[in-house]
Amino acid sequence: MPKNKYSLDDCVYLCMRDRRWWTFWDLEKVIYQKTGQFYGQPSISASIRNLRKDWARSKYNLPQFGEVVETKRCDTGRGYKYRLIGEENG
Repeated sequence: MPKNKYSLDDCVYLCMRDRRWWTFWDLEKVIYQKTGQFYGQPSISASIRNLRKDWARSKYNLPQFGEVVETKRCDTGRGYKYRLIGEENG
């Protein structure tokens, strides 16, 4: 991810498109390492929610219907993990 080229929504999508489970802390760390820009958990949470919106589904070629983000509790009981699901052509 080149610096300043992508929005936070783009960065979250680029991380999550591998369909692995991600915590807010994982996303914070990777986005900071790749862009040098720190985003807090509320901003990252908003970007994950944005992936469910119609404009993001179109932009990132996600299914227009159904869920695109799966959520589960972390094994430690502290926080949640998120995974992008149902990506078309991916």
